[in-house]
Amino acid sequence: MDFLIETVAAVRLEHVVMWLIGGLLIFLAIKKNIEPALLLPMGFGAILVNIPFSSVIAEDGILAFLFEVGIKAGEAMPLLLFIGIGAMIDFGPLLSNPKLFILGGAAQLGVFVTLLLSVVIGFSINDAASVAIIAAADGPTAILVAQKLLSSYAAPITVAAYSYMALVPIVQPMAIKLCTTRKERSIKMRYNPKQVPKLLRILFPVVVTLISGLIAPQSLSLVGMLMFGNLIRECGVLSSLSETARTSFSNTITLLLGITIAFQMQAAQFVRAETIVVMLLGLFGFFIDIIGGVMCAKLMNLFCKEKINPMIGAAGLSAFPMASRVVEKMGVKEDPSNHLLMHAAGANVSGQIASAIVGGLIIGFVL
Repeated sequence: MDFLIETVAAVRLEHVVMWLIGGLLIFLAIKKNIEPALLLPMGFGAILVNIPFSSVIAEDGILAFLFEVGIKAGEAMPLLLFIGIGAMIDFGPLLSNPKLFILGGAAQLGVFVTLLLSVVIGFSINDAASVAIIAAADGPTAILVAQKLLSSYAAPITVAAYSYMALVPIVQPMAIKLCTTRKERSIKMRYNPKQVPKLLRILFPVVVTLISGLIAPQSLSLVGMLMFGNLIRECGVLSSLSETARTSFSNTITLLLGITIAFQMQAAQFVRAETIVVMLLGLFGFFIDIIGGVMCAKLMNLFCKEKINPMIGAAGLSAFPMASRVVEKMGVKEDPSNHLLMHAAGANVSGQIASAIVGGLIIGFVL
């Protein structure tokens, strides 16, 4: 009885705030079906770690152990998740239209703008770089960069990265409409896919890994795992492993990653004014990323004989495959006969590669 009284007496307002945040994440996962495999364990974990004297965050607690082994020591969980993501991705649309590589790179503009803005505001270079990577809309990359750079804002960065991925259907149309006309959004693009040889599909992940390693060696842990997963998919002799990688393996890692991330959502680390600033900076960068991709497509139209629908540039986000689906929906809304999904998917997978490379570049630059 005395211990019960002691536990209740230890509850502070910040604990209650984190319980409410955890409840909100669970609500979004169940009621709104927003990234349920990730937000539900994150929400439950946020409640779990903010109960006074919780055993899960003790030195020998399960979440402390998972965090130390799965994230802090070698960033194993986010990197293993990249294998599953790689196994999900079809690079065919991108290989059929290589110029879409440019849009994936342009859609990382927000990362660098946010980095500069964060430094100007007063964040240390490590924290500024970690906050900036939120704009890439790539959760595993955000986790890896924040851990590598020992950012003191790892928890809000992680929550922001995954939350904004879920907000793509809301934020992306707003940004697109801000910098395009209806006429531009109605540009038709024919899809005449060239047959991508199997040899090219197999060589692509190997070549990308080699080039990435030469350009940004720090990106190899991210790009390497992504490309390894894709090689499993494309090799043709590991079909059962490919299926496992993109289904049960990815789902298991996602669940464990979600509840392990919650270890950093302890009230003392999370409930502070800087958290709001971090979230706002991430949203700003996310918005600039979309605009960067759109404006790049408009610039390319000055030189391209076959015009690109500028909305394709907005799909250069790493938020795969949601970003390309939103573009397809917007294209059909402007013109029911204009299907942009495959073009958008090409830019989308390009953004997946670009975000991993940018994450590695930032780590190499700061360390």
